[in-house]
Order: sequence, then C-alpha cells, then structure tokens
Amino acid sequence: MSHTAHIPSHRKPRQRASKSALRAGVAGGVLSTIAVAGAAGPAQAEPVTQTIEMPTITSGLSTAVAASAQATQQVALDLETQAHEDAAAESAAKKAKKAKAEAVRKAEAEKKAEAAAKARAEAEAKERAERASRTAERTTLSAPSSSSSGNSSAPSASSSAPSSSSNATGSAAAIVAFAKAQVGDAYISGGTGPNAWDCSGLVQAAYRTAGIDLPRVSQSQSTAGTQVSLDNLQPGDILYWGGAGSAYHVAIYVGDGQFVGAQNSSTGTVQRSMDYDRPSGAVRVL
Repeated sequence: MSHTAHIPSHRKPRQRASKSALRAGVAGGVLSTIAVAGAAGPAQAEPVTQTIEMPTITSGLSTAVAASAQATQQVALDLETQAHEDAAAESAAKKAKKAKAEAVRKAEAEKKAEAAAKARAEAEAKERAERASRTAERTTLSAPSSSSSGNSSAPSASSSAPSSSSNATGSAAAIVAFAKAQVGDAYISGGTGPNAWDCSGLVQAAYRTAGIDLPRVSQSQSTAGTQVSLDNLQPGDILYWGGAGSAYHVAIYVGDGQFVGAQNSSTGTVQRSMDYDRPSGAVRVL
C-alpha cells in the first residue's frame, strides 16, 4: 500500500456548530416556558368537581331527519295510491270492454230470436188464414162438372170411397212413391227440392218422375187436368184448396183417404188424412 493512500476514520463526524446551537436554544425555551407557567399558577390547584355539559348540537339535525323521513314516507304513500288507482282504472276499463262485448252479443242473440219468433208468428198467422179461407171455400164449393163424370178414366159414380194406394200402377205408382219419399222434408217458400219444398214444387217434382211437366204454381196446377169429385179420387190425383184456378195450396192424393203435401214451415212435408184438412177439389192429370 502506498504511504499516501487515504485511511478512513472510525470517528463520528462532528455536527455543525449551527445545529448544536439551535437545539440548545429550543430546549432552553421550553424549560423557560414551563418555569414561567408554574410561577404564574396558584400555589395549590383545586380538583375538578363538576362535569361541564357540552351544548347539544343534534336536536336540529333530528328534526330535519324526521321531516325528511316523513316526506319520503308521504311520497311512497302517494306512489302506492297512484299505483292502486292506475290498477283500478285498468281493471275498470277491461270490465267495461267485456261488458260492452257481452251486451253486443246479447243484442245480436235477441235480434236473431226476435226474427225467428216473427217468422214463426207469420207462418202461424198464414196457416190460420189458409185454414179460414179453406173453410170459406168449402161452403161455396160447386158440384163437380158434368164433364168429369163423363171422363172414361174416372171411377164410376157408384164408387163410395177413394181408391186404395195399392191400386196405383204405372205413372200413378211412381208419383205416389216419390211423394211419400219426401215426407219429413222441410217446407220453404219457393222450394223445389231436393230436401225442401213448397206445395206446388213438390207436386211438380212428383209428376216429373212420370215424365209429365206441370205448371209451377198451385193456381195453374188446380186446372191442369180434369176436375174430379172428392168421392172418386185415385192415387196420383192433385188435391187443391181454394177455387179452381185460384187455389192457394195443393197436394197429392196417395190413397186410403190420405194425401202428401208440403204444408208449411212449422210442419214441413207430411202425410195426413183428408179429414185433417178437407180439400176444396181435385183434378186428374193421368
């Protein structure tokens, strides 16, 4: 090692003179202050016997918090009330809509029922009027014309009862069979079949099965053949109610004192005894 090399010292470095003087001054000032305070105080300090109550600073805050809570509760109540009112209004609107729909449905049902009742009443009134007219026609029915008795196809005057349907043959049998097959079908004004008829529509269709074309309406059908007596009927003869040429109803005699006819909307197509509603007259086409 060189004799000029630096050898570090193990001693603490000296503090600067200014820092030492500052620390000494601070310590002296603290001690002086303590000494002065001790000299200025009373020789003997009395112990503290009372606790000084600090003023309450939370009373105003509590009031504000309570008011805020009350306001919040009122808002919540108002919102709940509004929600109930909205729900009630919505429920009332739904009920009103449902009630309106039900009222409309009932009105339509009542309207249909009234129309059906009116139709039934009109049909019944028409039937009563027809019955009354038939009764009046019977009282004024004239005797069969002399030409009827001279018809070679008519039964003899000595015949006391209409022929039985078992005697029907050929075209007459076809007409009778067709008429009986329609019993139970509905009546409808202007009906020409195959499942609903009016009186003249049924007669026309029955004769068509035998290759005979008849007029469409009852007035014309009541004069389509030769007038015959109700005591000399044969199966297939056309019965009419009212005057010849002005008849308001027709049917087909099927033998055994019975006829088949499309009566009215209440009864439909029926087979009845002539005693049920005695016809005014009859014509023979075959």
